[in-house]
Amino acid sequence: MMIRSLGVFCGSNPGVRPAYAEAARELGHFMGCNGIRLVYGGGRVGLMGIVADAVLAAGGEVTGIIPGFLKEKEVAHTGLTDLTVTATMHERKARMAELSDAFVALPGGFGTFDELFEILTWAQLSLHGKPVALFNTEGFYDPLMALAQHAAREGFVRPGNLEQFDCVDSIDALMTYFSRHVPREVSKWIDLSNT
Repeated sequence: MMIRSLGVFCGSNPGVRPAYAEAARELGHFMGCNGIRLVYGGGRVGLMGIVADAVLAAGGEVTGIIPGFLKEKEVAHTGLTDLTVTATMHERKARMAELSDAFVALPGGFGTFDELFEILTWAQLSLHGKPVALFNTEGFYDPLMALAQHAAREGFVRPGNLEQFDCVDSIDALMTYFSRHVPREVSKWIDLSNT
């Protein structure tokens, strides 16, 4: 699969470990050097700002999508290739989904989790077949992976739905996953009456 634009979900804070910022910087540099447009939430702060600045510094293009109320709080990045202002958070996520060929979640908080789970839910419902990955810097996503596996064991997630995303710890592994991705349709619903 050819990735021309990558939707990146990540924290508007930098996190406590320097490795988080370094991973965001490395990913942004790689994207800029390889002609992969960044599609992200449009912020200038935290990991969001770091990844955007790295793409731009490497000569790449960045599309930011930010709701008006966040732009007014002066967290919008003003040096982007393109900045779209939406009325709502819902519009922001829909526009990011539309413009991205694939998605990766770097470490982040509730906003990152919201974006990640919405795009995973849309994959689960076959609303898109785009690859989704978790960039597992310093094992950040290990607890989330354990929770997802627990939900599958407890009958709330089909095991096949766990294969609609991958957890990676390097840019090479991320690109390999994207290149090998084959969209899968797995029903969301589990019939426990036959068990």
